[in-house]
Amino acid sequence: MSQVRNERITLTAAELAAAARDGLITNTQAKLLWARWTQHDQLQATAPAGLDGPRFGFTNVLYYFGGLVAIGAMTLFMTLGWSQFGDWGLLAIALGYLVGALAVADHLKRRGLRTPAGLLATLAVCLVPLAVWALQSGLGLWPPGGPSSYRAYHTQIDWRWLTLEFATLAAGVVMLWRYRLPFMVMPIAVTVWYLWMDVAHALMQHSGFEYKFMRDLSLVFGIATCCVAMWVDVRSRRASGEWRQDYAFWLYIFGALMFWGGLSLQDSGTEWGKAVYALINVGLVFLGAAIGRRVFTVLGALGVAGYLGYLSYRVFRDSLLFPFALTLLGLAVIALGIWWQRHEKAIEARLGAWLPAGLRPRDVL
Repeated sequence: MSQVRNERITLTAAELAAAARDGLITNTQAKLLWARWTQHDQLQATAPAGLDGPRFGFTNVLYYFGGLVAIGAMTLFMTLGWSQFGDWGLLAIALGYLVGALAVADHLKRRGLRTPAGLLATLAVCLVPLAVWALQSGLGLWPPGGPSSYRAYHTQIDWRWLTLEFATLAAGVVMLWRYRLPFMVMPIAVTVWYLWMDVAHALMQHSGFEYKFMRDLSLVFGIATCCVAMWVDVRSRRASGEWRQDYAFWLYIFGALMFWGGLSLQDSGTEWGKAVYALINVGLVFLGAAIGRRVFTVLGALGVAGYLGYLSYRVFRDSLLFPFALTLLGLAVIALGIWWQRHEKAIEARLGAWLPAGLRPRDVL
């Protein structure tokens, strides 16, 4: 058999047209081939990072470091000295920064610099709650009895922040639709996290803090966020053009953290309850492998490790054989990892067969 050499050549539309004029292919075939190749290149350029994992070179590290510093300056690290500008001064600054960030984001995106464009557009979304707070406070519409400074937005749970959060979610969705850059989902996911805590505070304001209610609400919000993330994941994988990117990444992160945190804080009064918790975490490990989302695998592994620690320090603390059994279990897990690596594709294919087509990690994106 003759071997096919894997060579890469560059073709232009003019060369395809010339081949059609020479009778090698028809005009229709030339157009179809060009459309197919250009679409393939576009999809390769915008494929979700979740397929092969994010690749952070030094340039991207600089982008994210600078972008997160700028975002933090207008959010987490805002000092009380900014209150000297007054409500209307803060509103003018927030709107000025917002418009400027969007203008720079537009310019960077036109130049093909999608990562810094996404960071600047994300900064604009993060400025929305500041603008809403300044406007609401300046008009005298801020409910009495709550925080008197915007800085508390990122440190205090209070139902009065709900107007800021709903406005941020609305603006985030609109700007995401406008720019279609995956990092812009991050402030939306963070706002959803803030929202569930403030909703819980609003529901509990007459009865005081209720730990169990907050825990259970975290569990419910986490499940809901993960479901939304899966829906976004499926839609992104089936989309084309700029929508064919990993928009679900941050939703998975915060959804999984809320769910796993609420689950881990549950009061399992019996050994069976704790064993069920461990089994759920084992399920998270396999779920992460099935859909290609490492956050579930990492959290599931932490949950299993926590359960083994409980067995070691409480149930079998006086046992001589438990350390030996745990050592054998660790070695067995290593052996399982070796076996898994050798059969990873087949295992993922088998696990993925139980999932909708859009959630399989090996799907063509």
